[in-house]
Amino acid sequence: MERRRSLSWDEVEISVYAGRGGNGCVGFRRERGPNGGDGGKGGDIIIKTDSKIRTLFHLVRKRRFSAERGGHGQGKNKHGKNGKDHIISIPKGTLISFDGKEIDFIENNQTLIVARGGRGGRGNSRFATSTCTTPRFAEEGEAGEEKEIHLELMLIADVGIIGFPNAGKSTLLSKLSDAHPKIASYPFTTLTPNLGVAKNEEEAFTMADIPGLIPGAHEGKGLGDRFLRHIKRTKILLHLLDGADENTAEKFYQLNEEMGLYDEELLKKQQIICLSKSDLDGTNERLKATCDKLKMKVIPISALSGEGLDNLLSTLTLHLRENYCSVT
Repeated sequence: MERRRSLSWDEVEISVYAGRGGNGCVGFRRERGPNGGDGGKGGDIIIKTDSKIRTLFHLVRKRRFSAERGGHGQGKNKHGKNGKDHIISIPKGTLISFDGKEIDFIENNQTLIVARGGRGGRGNSRFATSTCTTPRFAEEGEAGEEKEIHLELMLIADVGIIGFPNAGKSTLLSKLSDAHPKIASYPFTTLTPNLGVAKNEEEAFTMADIPGLIPGAHEGKGLGDRFLRHIKRTKILLHLLDGADENTAEKFYQLNEEMGLYDEELLKKQQIICLSKSDLDGTNERLKATCDKLKMKVIPISALSGEGLDNLLSTLTLHLRENYCSVT
């Protein structure tokens, strides 16, 4: 048997088994002849988005899911009970693949039957005719559908914060939104994207902290290929440059090159650039040098002191409005 590759919180393959239909019954009543009831229908396997679920991790350990079998028919034309459906909950933003097709789950409470339960067998009363008044046979229930399903989570956010490891993305997200990501001064603290809601006066929008990307990310180095796919659904990219780095412009071009190698469409997204750690000595000089090299506006910020954060929040809100994005 082929061994499945290791998957994690944002990607998993599962096997689903819809319920078999119940068997029909062979029954008789002396005065009225055959009276065997039909078997019940087998339960379906249903996938449904759930706003309380943020990852696919709950599906990693248990990868086989079965629905209930339909009940068997009984005498006196009693039909068997239909089997219970099995509902698999997934987060919004999950792409599922099966039977050669892909379906994107991007709505709240979106549902889909991915495997249908088998039809219940007919009881012997269904087969009585003028020439066969006492049929002594009934149908067995049909088998339910079996499917192999691939699920892949891609976060949905208005703004995606990108940058190299340790640039301060998690800290910035914690200052601008209600998210509370793990923060430490070493690379790859963030191993899963964090999602938060940023608020500006009476408006709010979602932000995602995309884990740090490094050269070779498009080939999977540093789990980069997994992280890059979460950028696809963001409306604006907030490119965070490390204010303590002497080569900020080069880092900007490197990261854009990685995005282009992974998917050229990512380079068409609007990018807002900011320089972190503006409270450090020498940051003003690096800011000027970065603006000169990139020929673009760069917003200086300090998550520690709060400098520039209001300006950044207002800028993001303005650009979301101008690009006809949904700001609620």
